[in-house]
Amino acid sequence: MDILFKQVRLKDGEELKDVAIKGGKIEAIEKELKVEAARVIEGNGKVLIPGLVESHIHLDKALIADRLPNKSGTLQEALKVTAQLKPTFSKEDIVDRAERTLQMLIKNGTTHIRTHSEFDPSQGFTGFETVMELKEKYKGIVDVQVVAFPQEGILKAPGTEKMMYEAMDMGADVVGGIPYNDTPWDKHIDLVFEIAKKYDKPIDFHQDFKDGPEGMTIEYVCEKTIKEGYQGRVSVGHLTALGALPKDRLQPIIEKMAEAQISVMSLPATDLHLGGRHDEYNVRRALTPIRALRDGGVNMCIATNNIRNAFTPYGTGDVMLTAMLAIPAGHLGGADDLPTVLPMITTNPAKAMQVSGYGIEVGNNADVVLLDTESVTNAVIDMPAKLFVVKSGKVTVETKKSTEFLF
Repeated sequence: MDILFKQVRLKDGEELKDVAIKGGKIEAIEKELKVEAARVIEGNGKVLIPGLVESHIHLDKALIADRLPNKSGTLQEALKVTAQLKPTFSKEDIVDRAERTLQMLIKNGTTHIRTHSEFDPSQGFTGFETVMELKEKYKGIVDVQVVAFPQEGILKAPGTEKMMYEAMDMGADVVGGIPYNDTPWDKHIDLVFEIAKKYDKPIDFHQDFKDGPEGMTIEYVCEKTIKEGYQGRVSVGHLTALGALPKDRLQPIIEKMAEAQISVMSLPATDLHLGGRHDEYNVRRALTPIRALRDGGVNMCIATNNIRNAFTPYGTGDVMLTAMLAIPAGHLGGADDLPTVLPMITTNPAKAMQVSGYGIEVGNNADVVLLDTESVTNAVIDMPAKLFVVKSGKVTVETKKSTEFLF
């Protein structure tokens, strides 16, 4: 074997297991394996999980918070200052920031990423081309899906529609959209589906990013998804407006989303920071209703969105920290809720991204992380060190630490 994990915990309440890896795949999982391996890692009861999945991030505009701060903390100013900065981004600048961000994610146990890479006539394809190059450079270390993302809209930014097709021809993995930042929104959504069908690619919308329910388009997205036979191939990020709906209006939408098999990426670091800025009292959390969506059969994910820019002026590249933030903000700390959080940064986003061969089962890809905790249920709230990260059967990260009590 290439790697043998000895006595790791895969599930709470079950006996410890040995996990053997060979040729980039999980070769065997048994109570005890009598095999030789090039690398033996003593688990000592620590938790082994599938690689973390960062399902919604923007690599090309990370780490720019100090250049033109968003002083009001509003979405409107975040959009404004970022639009001002984008034409100043050189290729060298984007490479530096995106690569540093990638390394932050990898260090923290991420093995799969979906990044939204934007372009428009004012900045061209500089950021998009750079991210595509980094995708290739880091192949075998982290799997990257690139979304062709029209941040400034498509129809209201002449020339962007042509660029969408060009981005797909250049190898984009996903068709992106942002209905709330374009007009008419229905034509925007229709065009995104038209492009996706032409290239047979999945769709990922920035969706209904508002504090209130006015102007929501998620119902149209559901109807379009079903009509076009795109069930299970559409994801939406933010969807904060849904949190402002009373139950009698919310429930039918959730049922329609479940029917359309639409996945939702909640982005608590950004949404908590930007949301509710105009509320003078009883300030809203401004999150999508995570528990209601989950309980309604919607594939619920948690992701980071941005790291240290006008939309989110903090972040370390650790999606587990983002999940920890979602626990109190989304009322996910109850005894029945807590076990559902880890899947929101592992198996659920892997399903949303249609990642094949994911999970700790014989025959699957050997993308795993050994955590410094002995409880699967508490894996997020323990905020454990990622002792070993294995991608495609190779150790990519090893964390060494030493702590002494001096009393």
